[in-house]
Amino acid sequence: MPNNAVHERLKIGQAAAAAGLSTKRVRHYEAIGLLPRATRTTYSNYRLYGPNDVHTMRLIRRARSLGFSMAEIKQLVGLWRNRVRSSAAVKRIASKHVDDLKRKIAELAEMVQTLEHLMRHCHDDERPDCPILDDLAGR
Repeated sequence: MPNNAVHERLKIGQAAAAAGLSTKRVRHYEAIGLLPRATRTTYSNYRLYGPNDVHTMRLIRRARSLGFSMAEIKQLVGLWRNRVRSSAAVKRIASKHVDDLKRKIAELAEMVQTLEHLMRHCHDDERPDCPILDDLAGR
């Protein structure tokens, strides 16, 4: 976004592009309350966004890229808007998210080990016997 555009109101396409989002995603974030309702132009009813809106969009996009849930992002956006927040509140959300990610990583590693074990026991031939399917079928 050019420097002079930082202080002007942007239409949804411009704001979305500046934040690295689609216009559909911006409308969705507005509909679920992550973004405040945009002001509208008088005659054509275009949505207009200011610099803080674009910063919020970027925060949301980055939080999504780190795997935060929408509920967590809603909390983070609320904390970001609250200038008297405690950093401890933000760290608690991030810490819980890290714990969740570590748990998911452990679950995925266990799935990989199980599948690798089943694949090692697969004859990989023309016979119909298949330990992979047997395991999936609960045999």
